[in-house]
Amino acid sequence: MIDGIYTLANDVVYDQAIALLNSIEANCDRDLPICVIAYNDNVERLQAEIDRRPQVTLMNDPAIFGRWEELSRRVWNTHPHALETWKEKKGLDGVYRIECNHRYGAFDLAAPFDRFIYLDADTLVLDSLDIFFSSLDHHDVVVYDFQHKDPSHIFNVNSPKLHDVFPPGRIGSEIFCSGCFASKKGLFSPDRQNWLIDRLAEGEAEVLYLGAPNQSVLNYMIMRSQIPVFNIALEMPSAQVTGNSVSSPHFEEKDNLLYDHGKRLTYVHYIGLSAKLFTQLSEGGNIDFPYRETFLHYRFLHEPENRPKLSGRAKAYNAPPSLQKRLMKKLGLA
Repeated sequence: MIDGIYTLANDVVYDQAIALLNSIEANCDRDLPICVIAYNDNVERLQAEIDRRPQVTLMNDPAIFGRWEELSRRVWNTHPHALETWKEKKGLDGVYRIECNHRYGAFDLAAPFDRFIYLDADTLVLDSLDIFFSSLDHHDVVVYDFQHKDPSHIFNVNSPKLHDVFPPGRIGSEIFCSGCFASKKGLFSPDRQNWLIDRLAEGEAEVLYLGAPNQSVLNYMIMRSQIPVFNIALEMPSAQVTGNSVSSPHFEEKDNLLYDHGKRLTYVHYIGLSAKLFTQLSEGGNIDFPYRETFLHYRFLHEPENRPKLSGRAKAYNAPPSLQKRLMKKLGLA
């Protein structure tokens, strides 16, 4: 049985992906294999970096991606207005962010790992991931997050059918962010996929959330298949649980790790921060965002001589635009 880690990346998130790979090497088993799933074909820089790392490979298989993109098209063709909405609001013909579904190549029978942890590229691993793999000994899906507190980014909470499909108790304990989960390949056979499509076509598709289609569909597929979700955050003694989102302002940066009231984080997810921020910072822009020193440490772990020497006053990542930029935008010049 082969265990491994997946992430989804391309050259747009190059700096974040390098930081993630370095954090895994520093804080986990150095021999644990890692597979970077290509978001698209823009992976030239990333491929060069992967070639330097013997434990890292790139998945860029059109056959694997095609199977999961086709599933996504079938899913959203059952929705009463998703395709029309995306075309009207985003000028898009087809499924919104369909490339995000490449991550579900991890479930494909042709994928390299029997059991896996998937992590978004904007994540740093800060402690051993053994708790995920040991939990997979007894569960098919393992997560460690707090998305259950906000179902509005998973399902259409305004759908009158939502609680007919999933009782509130399940929504309050089983939903999760697709940026970090552990599971096993082969979980969704073609027969199971067809059964799920039939349920969606019967009217259940309206419970899906259009703003994060891949995340919504994954939660639907797992919950509708009656696959129990083991959430470490809900099962671990509360005194041992930590947060993991960059939106938590109270973490302490110490020795290139993060601590939540003295407890070491397993991972931190820089969710909601644009990839441009990490690129600008890595190129020397004095952009300030939460826990940036921890990011910089892992980004330049193997090339400290290239770590930018920041100067001047730091600009907050969420600072309002200057008066000049507001005027240019108003005049249509920016």
